[in-house]
Amino acid sequence: MAARIERGDNGRWIMPAPINAHDHGYGIRTLDFGALDDALEPWIPHMRLRPRTDPYLEALVGFARLARQGVGATMHCHNSLNADRLVEEARAVCRAAGDVGIRLGLSCPLLDFDAWAYDGGPERLRAHMSADEWELVGATAPRYRPIEEQLASVRAIVETCSSDMVNVQLGPIGPQWCSDAPLKAIADLSAETGLRIHMHLLESPRQRRWLDRRFPQGVLTFLDEIGFLSPRLSVAHGVQLRPDEYGLMIERGVQLVSNPSANLRLRSGIAPVAEARRAGLAVAVGLDGTGLDDDQDWWRELRLFHLLHDGDGLEPELTPQETLDRVFAAGRTVLGLSGDGDKVELDRAALLADAMFDDLDPAAVILTRATGRHVVAMSVAGQSVIEDGKLVRVDYEAARRELRQQALLDRSRLLAERDKVRILVEATRRYYADWGW
Repeated sequence: MAARIERGDNGRWIMPAPINAHDHGYGIRTLDFGALDDALEPWIPHMRLRPRTDPYLEALVGFARLARQGVGATMHCHNSLNADRLVEEARAVCRAAGDVGIRLGLSCPLLDFDAWAYDGGPERLRAHMSADEWELVGATAPRYRPIEEQLASVRAIVETCSSDMVNVQLGPIGPQWCSDAPLKAIADLSAETGLRIHMHLLESPRQRRWLDRRFPQGVLTFLDEIGFLSPRLSVAHGVQLRPDEYGLMIERGVQLVSNPSANLRLRSGIAPVAEARRAGLAVAVGLDGTGLDDDQDWWRELRLFHLLHDGDGLEPELTPQETLDRVFAAGRTVLGLSGDGDKVELDRAALLADAMFDDLDPAAVILTRATGRHVVAMSVAGQSVIEDGKLVRVDYEAARRELRQQALLDRSRLLAERDKVRILVEATRRYYADWGW
């Protein structure tokens, strides 16, 4: 479906509401609890510093922050702080999306393998710690529930949360964190039920190296052999994809979600989107909980995506309108929700401030200048979400303040946890530096 831009009677540009095709719904953003930009693997231990807050309020603030930027639908990869409460948390997350007024793809986390370090998990890091350090952190390594229990939780979430506004999906975190049996079980369940799958894939150079060792035939080939690849699958990042791999994804109808800001901020690199898109891969855009300015501005993320992947020739790879059309179409597929009729209105006068001509291509202007501050109205499923540039269904600032107060109540525990994080980060750096390949 085309992302058609129409000129409204009130001097606004009206177009379909954006779809954020990969995110984590952070209410408290990662920088706020000390997870500064770093390479992916030593960055991950900082997630232990996520404060314990009400899942509903956390999601409400995260979704409201997106909605303020004009995002009408988001793929939420849920990071549960307590796997035993996944069903309860999922219900709270869905309620928060409904209260904000946006559509939701809910990717339910599934993993059982290699916590902390690829190719062996915590024991691999143990060799890079002192005995005292291991004594402090070793017992805190995560223990995963059997995959049958995890999938039973997903079924319960499907039964209680699915609607025209919520599409529940299977969410294996990534092949580096799943053993073979769960990946096969997930593929079988998707084929049996039609549930979509959304996961991370080949994000960092270290993931590339480890997965090449684990799957000599190739990780995409393995996934294809077990029936994992299909039009029901979308993958995020894909920074390390090779031509034969995105070629196989095209054959099987898989979609890629590109996350350019997150890939740059976590030093993963630049995905081969131009080549993959040229070959026919469907590519959507997701913020991954960050954005270039840590503000969840989807419009800036779209602009970075466009500039990184529009080629270096005399002619553009795609026209601005073609870029919009393809990104929006892929986003709808990833979420599995139509979004027909969801609209956002942009301040045309502000976008064209100081312009000497009024016949400029709207798609080009939007790709060049649009930010969240240009959003003046949005409706989703026929209900107003933004009017006169403000959210109308929730009080974002009040919710944000309440969430921050909850987070501050957990600060003393997090201060004590920082030593453990430091030990894990340093051991992680030493472990991957020691690979030698």
